[in-house]
Amino acid sequence: MLLIAAGLMMAILAGCTPTNMATHSTEDLQNGGWWQRYVVYWFAYALDTFADWFGGEYGLAVLVLVLIVRTLILPLTLKQVKSSKAMQAIQPQLQKLREEYKDDPQRQQAETMKLFQENQVNPAAGCLPLIIQMPVFIALYNAIIYNTGLREHTFLWLQLGEPDKWFILPVIAAITTFLQTKMMMSMNPAQMQGPMKIMMYMYPIIIFVMSYQFPAALPLYWVYSNIYTIVQNYFLYRNKNTVVTDLGAVTDTTSAARKIANNKSRNKKKAKKKRR
Repeated sequence: MLLIAAGLMMAILAGCTPTNMATHSTEDLQNGGWWQRYVVYWFAYALDTFADWFGGEYGLAVLVLVLIVRTLILPLTLKQVKSSKAMQAIQPQLQKLREEYKDDPQRQQAETMKLFQENQVNPAAGCLPLIIQMPVFIALYNAIIYNTGLREHTFLWLQLGEPDKWFILPVIAAITTFLQTKMMMSMNPAQMQGPMKIMMYMYPIIIFVMSYQFPAALPLYWVYSNIYTIVQNYFLYRNKNTVVTDLGAVTDTTSAARKIANNKSRNKKKAKKKRR
């Protein structure tokens, strides 16, 4: 799903380039369409404001934008971590379901979804932060295209409105994406690491291709975001054996699975007593 999202974002951004590259100011965006007036304008305005804080450095303004966006989606990230750790806890039960219903795929799927619901596990939770950031990428891309100050600004060796001709930033973006994905893969159960290995190698390639095609401010945003994620995940996943479920913090995945199973058994007994 992450690969699909990245490919979709690449296609959307490729189609967002205006045919008329006339010079614009941030104020001019208020005379544009709905998207320019109510979305792109505020991104351009925020970047102009942040740049003023640092003496006109738009490269640092992009960093501030990353910190704000990633902090806003932090609750979703924490939910993703909780779901990921709960997934680790129920792996023994998932394996048991696979063996029990190996000849009945439909029943296996139904029981698996039931187990996910009982333990509040969302397999797609890891995609939400990326999907939510897609509008940010599109708005930032338009802010670069239409904002002369940002488009013509030089940060380090980069001209933020042009692709990195030295390919340094695309390489950094690909490497940090690889490290981030590898870190996430190592936090998942062994049964789930097989499919993620494909993503671990394909995703950085897609990011590299995107990074050398689009204005440098976009891969710069991605590099900042990757570094933020790597540091964040280091602290969130420091104790690999700790699993967070609705039963509380458990220091061992086996114990977590046992507690979940015992809790399920108690609920069934209570239900039987009520029926009596």
